[in-house]
Amino acid sequence: MENSQLIALIIFCLTYLGIIFTRLPGVNIDRPSAAFCGAIAMVLFGVLTPGEAVAAIDTNTIFLLLGMMIIIATLQLDGFFTLIARKTIAYSKTRFRLLCLIVLMTGLSSAFLVNDAVVLMFTPVIIRICRSSKLNPVPYLIAEILSSNVGSAMTMTGNPQNMLIGMSSGIPYSTFMLRLLPVSLTGMLLIVGVIRLLYRKAFNNKEILVFSEQETAKPVNIVRSGSVFLLVVIGFFLGKQFGLSIPLIALTGSALILLLGKAKPSDIIHQVDWVLLLFFASLFIVVSGIEKSGLLNSLIQGNVFTDDLKGLAFIHGLSLVLSQVVSNVPFAVLMLPFLKTAGSSMLWLGLASASTLAGNATIIGAMANLIVIESAEKGGVKIGVIEFFISGIIVTLITLPLSLVLLYVQHLLGWIA
Repeated sequence: MENSQLIALIIFCLTYLGIIFTRLPGVNIDRPSAAFCGAIAMVLFGVLTPGEAVAAIDTNTIFLLLGMMIIIATLQLDGFFTLIARKTIAYSKTRFRLLCLIVLMTGLSSAFLVNDAVVLMFTPVIIRICRSSKLNPVPYLIAEILSSNVGSAMTMTGNPQNMLIGMSSGIPYSTFMLRLLPVSLTGMLLIVGVIRLLYRKAFNNKEILVFSEQETAKPVNIVRSGSVFLLVVIGFFLGKQFGLSIPLIALTGSALILLLGKAKPSDIIHQVDWVLLLFFASLFIVVSGIEKSGLLNSLIQGNVFTDDLKGLAFIHGLSLVLSQVVSNVPFAVLMLPFLKTAGSSMLWLGLASASTLAGNATIIGAMANLIVIESAEKGGVKIGVIEFFISGIIVTLITLPLSLVLLYVQHLLGWIA
């Protein structure tokens, strides 16, 4: 092994140790700072030049994330999420119907908006609704977590790793959605069944629910920002016909929503998750350093990522394991060089589906899980690690084989190239 390869390997291992453990003895570090320090080290120790480091950053993914964050921040400030949550939940009359609506509402919202933002806004609302109706909020919150991940697998704007995969694969937005739609919709139905079974005592009561929540959304503002968001979603499907890329559509929408919206632009910019953008950019640089060193060549040449059932199954199994170790976003970044070499649309879609679904297995599998659990704890609701694991692992072990079968069948039918 050459010196440059050894240096790159050490930096990579230390970076991912920081990402895995988030706290190391005697070192003030967390996941974003671990990735950032690893990126700086790749340049400092000569693995990459400054120019190569900048070139390694996938600007399409960063721009798409930035555009969606600005749009989502405006919708949040205008009360868009609160309005959807309360109006939808108000239609429920029984505990089981409330469960179904929460799963459907969270899943579909997460498909077109980043799921982290969806659960951030929906969690306090669900807790207040449950308390006003004297319900145990835990089953509904677990259902929210599971459906936000499953629903977000449907499109490339559902979560950060899908944005990354969508931009790297070049798969059209509509194709991405159509191929993963069966996985997400079937997964949401399974979540309802699993939660209903595990918490059957909580749903035996057939009393009519009564809600005492007051409306705080701003309807006039929502019309403005909601209209821009609708145009952006339409643009995702039709933009290619006019030569517009998905990142450009998202950035254009974010510019329009800043100009036309009623929320203060400074408040919107403050809501953008700049740390996540730095995290992504840093991971691109770290993985690029490993790729340039040649350490990945032997693995890529091993031909484990084949365009067949074996390769698709390998992606699903690897996602299940590594998403619990480094979380699904860093795992997806690590897989980029392999899948770019494989050049298989089926494997790209398999990675998007599997890495997202695998995030349901444990609390640390996906960022949305941690957001709900931390937000619920602030509201006085504790979701135990084991309690979540029981529901999460059951849903994961059902949905992953389902994803494998549905994607491979579509491949055999010629729907996936």
